[in-house]
Amino acid sequence: MTATIVIRRLGEPGDLGWVVQAHGEIYAREFGWDATFEALVARIVADYAADHDPSGEAAWVAELDGRRVGCVFCVRADATTAQLRILLVDPVARGHGLGRRLVDECLGFARDAGYRRMTLWTNDPLAAARRIYLSRGFTLVRQEPHDSFGAHLTGQTYELDLSG
Repeated sequence: MTATIVIRRLGEPGDLGWVVQAHGEIYAREFGWDATFEALVARIVADYAADHDPSGEAAWVAELDGRRVGCVFCVRADATTAQLRILLVDPVARGHGLGRRLVDECLGFARDAGYRRMTLWTNDPLAAARRIYLSRGFTLVRQEPHDSFGAHLTGQTYELDLSG
């Protein structure tokens, strides 16, 4: 049986809560991160829900057979820079290329919105996401060790020139 995959704009009832819950549960299970990570995601989602500009900011949800299984947000960092935030693909949906498709949606939107650059911040254990970012042309511009989410991590900032 062929899986039905849909990438749609965030906006259905329950989407916002699902993003927060899924991040909290998946990152706790896979990396042992504590509730401070879920709180960070909740702030990102709340800020987006309360005050996003649809002409320059958007978010997407991936569905597999009608079930939410992934997301990504594109928000304004400044007038010329978009920021990719909170990319997630549920383990049950991995292997379908959803992470790449979500990142591509975000990049296409950012280009269409006129941004010249995209940035993102991630952490060193997130190897699958890093492979996607690198495959799309992002380059690592900064690394900083930090203690967050109940773990010792290396934060990584990546950037991509969108003008080319």
